[in-house]
Amino acid sequence: MDWFKRGVQEMMVARPDGTKSQIVWKHPDKTIPMKSQLTVEADEKAVFFRDGKVVETLGPGRHTLDSSNFPFLSNLIDSVTGGNVFITEVFFVNTREHAGIKFGGRIGHVEDPKSGIPVETMVHGEFSFRVVDPEKLIVGLVGMGRAESSTINAWMKEQVLKVLRDNIAELIVKQSWPLLDVTSGAYTEEIEETVIGRMDKHVEDYGIDIVRFGNFVIGIDEEDASNLKELYRDAAYLRTVGGVDGYQKFAAGKAMMGAGEGMAKGGGDGGAGAGGLLGGAGLGVGLGMAQMMVRDNRGGETLAPAAAGVVCGECNSNVAPGKFCSACGKELKKAVAQGTFCTGCGEPVAPDAKFCGSCGTKQGG
Repeated sequence: MDWFKRGVQEMMVARPDGTKSQIVWKHPDKTIPMKSQLTVEADEKAVFFRDGKVVETLGPGRHTLDSSNFPFLSNLIDSVTGGNVFITEVFFVNTREHAGIKFGGRIGHVEDPKSGIPVETMVHGEFSFRVVDPEKLIVGLVGMGRAESSTINAWMKEQVLKVLRDNIAELIVKQSWPLLDVTSGAYTEEIEETVIGRMDKHVEDYGIDIVRFGNFVIGIDEEDASNLKELYRDAAYLRTVGGVDGYQKFAAGKAMMGAGEGMAKGGGDGGAGAGGLLGGAGLGVGLGMAQMMVRDNRGGETLAPAAAGVVCGECNSNVAPGKFCSACGKELKKAVAQGTFCTGCGEPVAPDAKFCGSCGTKQGG
């Protein structure tokens, strides 16, 4: 009975159930009896080898191994056995899509186009692949021995990571994608399409096709992400107020208004107890300070508050008191007739003053 069972088993050539998860499985016996039944499942192909060369590949179905059915078997017959045995190596190769292959690793330092800062970037996720040419896979990658799927998967992971590393960095730079947008998943579809299209040249020689990414995530260090968010926020403020110069003026104005509000409150609880008179006076001072943001007649702007000064008779600029105009360099005493300086002591006086407040000299001749 044991002899009979062994004979039946030899006549049935198929992949055992326990090995169907393997991408490549090699039939253990090189001698196959004539008229054996070869069963090839719907998701696999059987590849016949002799003397290290591919002889034939059979697709799904149940095949009776007879030279009258398959002429290529004539080259495999063992003459010593009187033509009753084939000498061949049979590999079963799974051709279904293999999904859920996990990968991950660092991309390296990528310059964020929005801020110009290099950021350490990583990627991890899953992909799927299938074998489209079993013969190329065996000859080019697996070899004639028994191959474990883990070996093929490990090699595929390295190829995917290599192409992702090259193309993600390239896309971010060429497309000027802000890194925070990339890490949020805004460009996942574009990256997947590009990477899958460029994978072919790396794996087609081995009869493999990368089908799709199940999911992948591009990430950066938490501290780097926090720094980028702060930089983006500052840049948004600058755009709102019209650039660095505008931002400085905006900040100065806020400081002046804050000073006025603080004075209106009396520096704390004391302001509330001082009544509306002090509050109104303080607020008035704050508003007055804000109004002292002046534009001079030369077209420039200044953040300095308009200090008490005089008007130059030559360029009409509001400048500090002195003998010469700080704006145009002309002698300020040309404006004496308008009451700008005392005709006696030279101290500044109001334009409509009749007498000098310093020496009492009558003004205006």
